[in-house]
Amino acid sequence: MYQVPNYTQNVSMKLSEVLADIGVDERIVMKRRRTFLLIEVIENINYQLIDGSFITYFFGSQSEGTTTIGIHSDTDRLICTKLLPVIQDWSDWVPGVLNLLMIQDNYVSPGYCLLQSLRPDAPLPENGESGQFFFKDRTGKLLLKNSILSWAIGGHKEIHGPAYAQHGQPGFMDVDKVLALHCTTWPQQARQWLLQQGEGQWPSAEMKQYCSRTGCFVVGVGCKGSEHEQLEWRISTSLAERCLMFNLNITQIRCYVLMKMIIKSLINPFFPDVISSYMCKTVLFHCISNTHSNIWRENNLLTCLSLCLYLLYNNIINENCPHFMIPENNLMRGKISSAFKPYILEILNNVINSEGVALLGIKCDDLGSRVHHKFYNLSLYKASDFILPALLVNIAVFTSETLKYTYDDILDSSPYEAVEILKNFVSKTFNSQYEGLDKAASLVLLPWYCTTLGSVLASLNIHQYNNVSADALKLISLGLNSDVASSRLKLASILYCVREVQKTDLILSEIEKRYDLQIVEPVCQCNPFVRKTIRDEFKELCDNHNETALQYITASCVKFMPCEIHCVPTELKYEMNRSTKEDRVFRTKRDNDWMDCAVVDSLPYLYFLQYKVYSHLGRHDQKQAALFKLTRTIKEEPNLGHRETALNLLGKCMEQEGRAGEALQCYWMSLNVRGRNNAAKIHINALLSV
Repeated sequence: MYQVPNYTQNVSMKLSEVLADIGVDERIVMKRRRTFLLIEVIENINYQLIDGSFITYFFGSQSEGTTTIGIHSDTDRLICTKLLPVIQDWSDWVPGVLNLLMIQDNYVSPGYCLLQSLRPDAPLPENGESGQFFFKDRTGKLLLKNSILSWAIGGHKEIHGPAYAQHGQPGFMDVDKVLALHCTTWPQQARQWLLQQGEGQWPSAEMKQYCSRTGCFVVGVGCKGSEHEQLEWRISTSLAERCLMFNLNITQIRCYVLMKMIIKSLINPFFPDVISSYMCKTVLFHCISNTHSNIWRENNLLTCLSLCLYLLYNNIINENCPHFMIPENNLMRGKISSAFKPYILEILNNVINSEGVALLGIKCDDLGSRVHHKFYNLSLYKASDFILPALLVNIAVFTSETLKYTYDDILDSSPYEAVEILKNFVSKTFNSQYEGLDKAASLVLLPWYCTTLGSVLASLNIHQYNNVSADALKLISLGLNSDVASSRLKLASILYCVREVQKTDLILSEIEKRYDLQIVEPVCQCNPFVRKTIRDEFKELCDNHNETALQYITASCVKFMPCEIHCVPTELKYEMNRSTKEDRVFRTKRDNDWMDCAVVDSLPYLYFLQYKVYSHLGRHDQKQAALFKLTRTIKEEPNLGHRETALNLLGKCMEQEGRAGEALQCYWMSLNVRGRNNAAKIHINALLSV
């Protein structure tokens, strides 16, 4: 049996406890993984409904559960098109599409390939000429340039290798999107790995068999310095690596997290972008493969960390970090500067020989001070109080983001076309035989599809007959539990527009009872806003619930597309015409998803509708109470995504009250929130022209 000194055991256990406190324990790791796998399935169900030509995956530390708040890892999203199949054998040729044959020979850098274009009508080479996206080499092969994917993401300025960055809401992770092509077969360069087995007997034969079935991706970046850099495509085994990561024990995960903290805190401030997280992961894989499994225990964490750091140290000395599955691919090629090398080695040597003392200097997640406190049995806050709520909110946020793609086609469609598109979505989702995470994802999406279809039908009904059909109401009722309020508010808005004021009042009263101000969190993905805080009771509920809690503790913004215009009160319709010709120049592609719609946060819209209903019913005191609540919400709710719209609605209420000066003040405040593409300009002009 492997023995370790008592000191090492003690430090290891304290370190393990600290890492558990900052969110690196089995429960949080599994929560992170389930969250991002669920989001992945939600996106893929949506892609299948739209055209089925794309599939998306979430990779990296967030989806693996190998990050902390302080490390602040990006979310890596790989988007793969099915329209360009990549093959390694002529027998895999697919008729009717552009096939790309992987070329992996001695002229291509290890871990990379060339892609030769084949004819769509026969398994033969394409005989084209060089152009923007193709290059004809001296042997006559027509090769696809890797720049085609950079062109495909045109307009995105922050490109990281084959990836481009999409900044998320402050307080939530950023997203690195990678466009890729998929090959259904395991790469030739990694086939030897399937036959090898180290001392640790890891990965197991079953894991390798699964990995071999995942195939591989190719991403549009060549080996730096290669003479074929513009033609080479990097081979990615990300799906197989995710399988390996999901089979690590908690000590191995903690070891990886500690390595990343050391790099982030002790090396990156002086030598940025030299040692990557991927190198640390690769080192970990090699260590696990070549050590006996009984070493990887909680009370041996410090020794395991030293083993990994020692291997990393040797890799830097040799300037060679071999890819775990394609060892000929040196991940450190061209990365280690001779000027920096001695200093990096000295830092690692000091950490290895410090017997854990060097970890006290790590400020990431207050690791050092937490370890110090742990030895004196002092406790600090637990990160789960922040991680679990953020994970749940991210499901809601990513769902909202996903639905924007669904509605892209609808925005430019007639109401009749929109109905047919949405009927197809509802039918396919409702009738699909989903299980497991697929089932959970469909239950998240289906209420939104039903509500939107019901609302579009209702808009047609109101326009044609000035009433709402039973079919529309049934569909809306099927979607009422999308969240706490937004779908119910659509129903209330519809009934208000057909002058069913008493029924509207009943629904609004129900919504107000459901909307617990101490629990419910507003959710909006239309435009980035600083999420300043999360309610304490929301955090408590997140601790023991999964995505099913979204319908009870989140409130998405209420969005009416142009095809729903007859379900929108007059005061809110102005939001569909917020942009002048001059304003449109200042709209981003992201803005175009919502700026031609009427969008408002749920809570302000609840109080606005109550104000209008009580006005019709002649309930003066309740009307004034609703006006007060609307004003208070705008002032005090920190997490509104459409504060300018709420101010515009408040201004219209003030106009109805005969308080023109206060109405004008509301519109100016709205313009201070959003200076362009704001309907407040219309309201100001109308008010001043009276």
